[in-house]
Amino acid sequence: MALPLLTYSPSSQNQRVKGFEVPGEEQPRIYTTENIPNSGNIDELIWAAYYQVFHEQQMLASNRQPYLESQLKAGQITVRDFIRGLATSDSFRRLNYDSNNNYRFVEICIQRLLGRPVYSDRETLAWSIVLATKGLKGLIDELLNTQEYLDNFNLDIVPYQRRRILPKQTQGSLPFARIARYGEDYRDKLPKSILGNRPPLTLQSFLRSSDRDVVLWILASTVVLIASLYLLPQLGLLPQIGMY
Repeated sequence: MALPLLTYSPSSQNQRVKGFEVPGEEQPRIYTTENIPNSGNIDELIWAAYYQVFHEQQMLASNRQPYLESQLKAGQITVRDFIRGLATSDSFRRLNYDSNNNYRFVEICIQRLLGRPVYSDRETLAWSIVLATKGLKGLIDELLNTQEYLDNFNLDIVPYQRRRILPKQTQGSLPFARIARYGEDYRDKLPKSILGNRPPLTLQSFLRSSDRDVVLWILASTVVLIASLYLLPQLGLLPQIGMY
């Protein structure tokens, strides 16, 4: 017997109303398959779907799903089915699920599929239980079947960031697309050299480093150049350089 979804509520009453718009931060363009006049528009919709699910950090040609694209263009699947296919693809799993814990992955899925940040830790816990019991595909199916998704995007609209800026206390007022796809626990496992946090330079570390040969070559070349400028005039190979 599957566990029911743990109950949770919005973190404030403001979450229940439509977000207001600040000049310059208007809602993004809505992409939908309703009344598409030409094939160019369906290509724009497909690009918007990739951008929403993978974001600019993961917009790679290797992540494209040609079979899903052809099905969408032929009208064999809906936009929601296309989003489902992208979110359950091997590329999405590798780039987001494999590099995060369940809590962070749930936050990513809610941001990208429902277009908003998580309400609270309780909501994160609730969907993490779904992920743990039903797996990645089960989580994606449950999110796309929620009344919230259907009310906002239905079957034909590409999800978009409904609330453009995150609360300051959570992510420092950054749009979703500018937030790292991995959490702090994964970041802390990365080699320090990748993060630009190198240990202090000592003679021992310098002698072991790959930069040693380059520096020594530059020093040797400099010594040879100076010696040449001094010795060649003495041998009569270059005119004397003097002060007048």
